[in-house]
Amino acid sequence: MSRAQPERFRSRSRARKIRGALFGLACFAATLTGVFVLTVLLGAVVRGAIERPPSDGEGQTTSIGIAALPSFLATLAHRFQSVHPDRAGFKAGLVGSLWLLTMVALFSIPVGVGAAVSLEEFAPPGRWKRIVQTNIANLAGVPSIVYGILGLAVFARGFGVKRLALGPTLLSGGLTLGLLVLPIIVIATQEALRAVPISLRQAALALGATRWQVVRDHVLPSAAPGILTGTILALSRAIGETAPLLLVGAAGSILFVPRGPSSRYTALPVEIYNYAGESDVSYRAVACGGILILLALLLGMNAVAIIIRNRSNRHQR
Repeated sequence: MSRAQPERFRSRSRARKIRGALFGLACFAATLTGVFVLTVLLGAVVRGAIERPPSDGEGQTTSIGIAALPSFLATLAHRFQSVHPDRAGFKAGLVGSLWLLTMVALFSIPVGVGAAVSLEEFAPPGRWKRIVQTNIANLAGVPSIVYGILGLAVFARGFGVKRLALGPTLLSGGLTLGLLVLPIIVIATQEALRAVPISLRQAALALGATRWQVVRDHVLPSAAPGILTGTILALSRAIGETAPLLLVGAAGSILFVPRGPSSRYTALPVEIYNYAGESDVSYRAVACGGILILLALLLGMNAVAIIIRNRSNRHQR
């Protein structure tokens, strides 16, 4: 080997190290940028919630202080919508969102997990499976407004048949959001099932277990943390949607809480949208408070998912 070759190898090694360091620095900068933007947005929302500008646009802006913010959010959660900013709140929207979240979970989780198990564990490879898999992947990227139009035609209006039409009720909104997140749950469940080692299935089959027993007793428990994570992310998307609910009849303002699936309803994102569109600057604090309530609800859902996932991991170990 000539002397020029080691020099060339060393120069290439230095170039690779430099490119690797630059790539790592770029990734770190991208991470800091995302964190910085989120921090600025959250700070702006908190500032908007604690500050009280005068309604006429003149005078001095007052502040309630950061310590009084939890009390202010609790007050908003117990009030209905009002034309007076000092009396406005999100009680109807908060209860409506919880109803929608429950119905979406009851519909989409069993159907989505069942479809993923059928495709991943029982469906034979072939053209039919590839077609279904491609369509599910495409449906996951469809804009939410398209699901709103679908829900309006199928659930709210029942294809023009009065006996099939559900009307602008919680049930039609829940089914529409369930269709919206169903492909996400299917894909997340499939990825969790694929992460289970094939040796676990083979060992159970070698001991005489049936295919269903393998899935029920070994595969699903092992994939449960991943399934739960994907499900919580899907439900988090559903609870923050506004456009589909506006199409399927979410009311702009109601002064009562829903009593059942056939009740009229509104949702927390819809009320935030309405308050944010008010010309009176006094509503800005109300809208920012609604954003913080929605954020707290999402963080609570994710915290529950993390706790359940960690307990499941400890149980498996």
